[in-house]
Amino acid sequence: MYVNYMEAIRKRYENLGYQSYRWFVAENAPAWSAVQKPLSKSKLGLLSTSGAYALGQMAYHYKDDSSIREIPIGTPTHEIRFSHITENYLVSPRKDPNCILPIETLKSLAKKGVIGSLASTAISCMGGTYSQRKVREEIAPSILEKFMRDDIDCALLVGM
Repeated sequence: MYVNYMEAIRKRYENLGYQSYRWFVAENAPAWSAVQKPLSKSKLGLLSTSGAYALGQMAYHYKDDSSIREIPIGTPTHEIRFSHITENYLVSPRKDPNCILPIETLKSLAKKGVIGSLASTAISCMGGTYSQRKVREEIAPSILEKFMRDDIDCALLVGM
């Protein structure tokens, strides 16, 4: 099934009362940061923009929620929940959370030595945030702070 994502998002935001969305255009390319050590010796952080949260944590608000959730890596799969502005994309993740928050796969790769280790928590945010300012000034710094606190060598972003 083909989904015209840009048009679908534009209509979704209009239905929520927002002005026509201006897609972000970076003035400069981000600085390249080469990997400093092999993945087998690296600590990996996991970031998902799926609106995932663990049972007992607060769900995301559909309208510009700029908060993040830290989901302990040991959280059982059946305790992973999702709330996101694009509810129709959550059918598969609700059946198998690992398709968008691949904790079990990454734990398996760490056990096999492909990954040195995993951060103790995965980070999730609601990736459909309308405000570019909130992403730049709130969400991104919160994620960076958490990854730095956990001494992450590299991160896997699983976008929604």
